[in-house]
Formats: sequence, C-alpha cells, structure tokens
Amino acid sequence: MPSSSQPESVTTGSGKISRFDDILLLGIMAVLAGCGLIYEYLLSHYAGRILGALEAAIYTMIGLMIVSMGLGAFAARKIRCAFSGFAILELTVALCGALAILITAAVIGFGQQLPILVAEMVGLPPDQLPSGGFIGILQKLSEYLPYVWGVILGLMIGMEIPLIARVRQSLSEQHLLHNAGTIYGADYIGAGIGAAIWVSFMLAIDIQLAAALTASFNLIAGLLFLWRFWPKIRFAPILLVGHFIAAAVLLLLAWHGPSWEQNFNNLLYKDNVVYSKSTRFQQLTFTERLRGNDLPPVYSLYINGRLQFSSQDEHIYHAFLVHPTLAASARTDNVLIIGGGDGLGLKKVLDWQPKSVTLMDLDEDLVKLFKQHDNEVPSRLRQALFTLNADALNDPRVNLIFNDAFNGVDELIKQQQKFDAIIVDLPDPSHPDLNKLYSDMFYLKLKELLSNDGVVTVQSTSPYHAPKAFISVAKTLELAGFDVQQYHHNVPSFGEWGWSIATLSGKDPQSRLALLNRMPVVDDWLTLGLIHGSFEFPKNFYQHIDEIKPNRIGSSQLYQYHQQAWSENERLVLF
Repeated sequence: MPSSSQPESVTTGSGKISRFDDILLLGIMAVLAGCGLIYEYLLSHYAGRILGALEAAIYTMIGLMIVSMGLGAFAARKIRCAFSGFAILELTVALCGALAILITAAVIGFGQQLPILVAEMVGLPPDQLPSGGFIGILQKLSEYLPYVWGVILGLMIGMEIPLIARVRQSLSEQHLLHNAGTIYGADYIGAGIGAAIWVSFMLAIDIQLAAALTASFNLIAGLLFLWRFWPKIRFAPILLVGHFIAAAVLLLLAWHGPSWEQNFNNLLYKDNVVYSKSTRFQQLTFTERLRGNDLPPVYSLYINGRLQFSSQDEHIYHAFLVHPTLAASARTDNVLIIGGGDGLGLKKVLDWQPKSVTLMDLDEDLVKLFKQHDNEVPSRLRQALFTLNADALNDPRVNLIFNDAFNGVDELIKQQQKFDAIIVDLPDPSHPDLNKLYSDMFYLKLKELLSNDGVVTVQSTSPYHAPKAFISVAKTLELAGFDVQQYHHNVPSFGEWGWSIATLSGKDPQSRLALLNRMPVVDDWLTLGLIHGSFEFPKNFYQHIDEIKPNRIGSSQLYQYHQQAWSENERLVLF
C-alpha cells in the first residue's frame, strides 16, 4: 500500500454507483463491523480468563481499540489506492485475527515454562526458579500481549470505514450526499449483529475456534471485494493466492487450533491438565497430580485460572462452611445453597438428613460435569468427581435451579419459601456482577427467605490477605439486620480463609454452638474444638473496624476492597 497524498484515479461509465455494488459494499461494511466487535470481545475475554480481572480487561481492551480505530481512520488517508488497500487490509485482518489468540497463548505458556527449563539446565532446585532479568520481563510483557493485538487490530479496523467510503465515492462521478452516514449506519447495525452472535453463540464455544470463524468472514468479505473489483486492484492475482493460503490456514486453525491453544494454556498450570471446557460464563480447567505409593491423584478445579478446590483439602473448607451453619440452626429440614455447583458443600449438607435442599447456581454446564456421566470427561476424572461429591447432585431431595442468584432468590420469595439455613458459597467479589451478591440488597432478600431461628453463612474471602473485604462482608450483613460473627481456619490450598455466620433472632451463632457437647454429625476432620477456636482472631484484628464501610448496593465498596487487597497478587504464576 504505497503512501501518497494524491487521490486514486478511477473512471466509471455510468456516473452513478450501481445498486448491486452499493449493497455489496454496505453488506461488507456491516460484516466487518460485526467482526471488529467480536475481536474486541475475544481478546478481552481471553485476557480476563487467562490473566484474571475480566472486568478491567474488557474495559481496557475496548478503550484501546477505540483509540486505535481513530488513529487507523487518520492513517487511511495515506493509502493511495482505496481498492488495493482495502483488499490487502482484509487479508491482513483475517490472518491477525485468527492467529492473535494462539500466538498469545504460545508466548504466555513459553514464558511460564522458561524458568523451569533454565532451572533444569543449570541444576537449580524447584524452589529456586529464576524469575528476574529477561525471564521476568518476558513474563510481565506477555500479560500485555492481548492488548498489543488489540491495538494492531484496532488500527486496521479503523481504516475500513474511510476506505469503503472512498471506494463508494470513486464508483460514482457525482458526490454521494450521505456517503458517511450510510456507511456508519451499516457499521452500527453490523456491530449490533456481531454482539448478538457473540452472546448467543460464540461465547459458549472454544475461543480459538471463535477467532477462526470470525476471521473467515473477513476473508470472505475480502474475496467478494476482490472478485467484484478485480480490474481496479493492484496485484490482484497475488492477493487471490494469498486469500487461498489464508483460507487453508483458517481451516487448520479451526480444526487443530483449539487443542493447540489449550496445550499452550495448560503450560500455566503446575499439575497436568486433564480436561478443559469453556462454558457460557467461564473457563473450567481440571488438573491432576499423580502421587504414587498407592495414593489417589490430587484433582483441582480452576475457574478462569483461579483455584476453586483441591481434592486433598476441599473437605476442610466445606466442613467449616456447612457444619457450623447447620449445627447452629434450630432445624435442618429445608436448606438453601447459593453457588456450590460442584456439589461438594451439598454432600456435607446431606449428612444432616434434610428433607429438601435447594441448590441455585448460574452455570448449568458446570453442574452437569459433577452430575452426569459425560463421555467427553476422562473416565478417571469423572469417577473422581463423583467420589468427591458422593453423587450428591443426583439425590432425590435436591432441587436444582439454574439462575443468577440476585434474580433467582426473587422467585423463591414470590413462592413464599422459607429455609432453616442458607449457605452462600459464591466466588470472591472480584467482578462487579459478583459484588452485588455481597450487597445489603441481596442480604435483605436472604432475610426474607430465612426462618426467624435459622442461620445464614457466607464465604467471606481471606481475613489474612483481604481483611477489609472480610470485615466488610460482616458489616453488610449487619446493615441488613443480621446478628453477625466471623470465623476462620487454614485451608492449605488457599491459606487462611474466613466465613461470616449470622442469625435473625435469639442467641448469636457462637452462643448456640457453645451449647453443643458433641458434633451432631460425624466428620473426619472437623471437631467442636476446631469450631470454637475458629472464632478467635488476633487481638488487633478488628481495631479499624469503624473505618471499614459496608457494601451498599451500587457502591462497589467490597469490590474495591477486594481488588485493592489482591492487586499485588494478581500476576501470572504457576498454579
């Protein structure tokens, strides 16, 4: 695309753009707009799922691409021939869009394996992996690679509208009165269609497959443009060969790209990845660590790169989540679990022989992995998952509801349901959408569902790593009218972890637990002594409690506390 300030010279015999050409160009513009929006979502989604901080990744990516598109629009003025420039541009966008995710995954994976390779070469022990110098720089820069691709694609996408406008104008000897407005109309409509395709279809498929499919539309648009305006395009035969080569690359990426990309992503994990699945809401990754000596393997679940449980110590977390709650409750006939789609907490609840348990989780695909015999899941992993939750999700007393908890509890309120105990086992408030599930409004809804002598327990992040966030959960429950106490215990895979337990009337939870002289149910780990001791905190732990604010709906206060506390830990590490 040679640079010049001279306008292209194109002659037409009609003096007016044909209806066919106009419809073709506007259709191409709409398709490209949809592809451009999907590229924004793909790159930000990948950055969020692999590197963490999905919300920040989305906003950053969209902002960078919008600025880059503006710069690209200015740069398009330097392209001498709009016809040739546009044909080359679409071929380049297709290749970059299809390869961006795979190349990023390869660089990030290599950056995480490099310290291990260096350590093995020079004989360093596993706990002294090199992390500074070139290795540290590579690992840090690899986190920003998705945004580099966003800038590159943004620059090229920004050139599309100016070039299409010039093509339309050059096909007519008369000035096109509404040239820019018509093209922008096609652009906006196409972007809307692209968003709908992303939400309804591409969000649930493998991200590399989605990239290849999106790039194929860029390639088809380029081929149609090449076919229709062949005489006006320089080096058209070479570009045609390039399009056919790109088509072969896209087919290869669509067929093998997802497995290649997943293999690169698997390099981020210390243990062997045995199964991965992208659901509509999150990326699920299961790892396996073989231990030998007839010991069972250790299986772990990561969601969006963050550990959710490890089979070697999940029983500790779930015992502290469930047993103090039900032991302090007046009855255990009707229990509500919010989150916990793996069924591990449910298994502990069923030990109390309830009459019914309602489990509400957003991700039906996650629950299916722990509930159904999916042949896609390796048999040893499938058997391990059913052993871990004792097939609890198939218990006839369990009622499964798949809904966003904030809206789902409204349906239970409409049905005038009441629960003897409510267990909230949600991920940490690391996203604004999760923040509302830790708000005073949400806890007021739970208040309507809880029996007067019942108990509610909320997992409340780490009191060691995020003390302000931990205390804020309790203050938010108090704001909603609960009598709240907090407790903690060490879970080796997570470190020090905490929970908030609350009642509406009568004695506080700790006083109720103090009345027990034995555990009402048998647990291989938990004892009354451990429960009583878990309510003890360091002497100065709550000394700044008056400075910590509750999480009112719309304030994002807890989200801010959580992000502030964990930000220094939000870097890429071997899981």
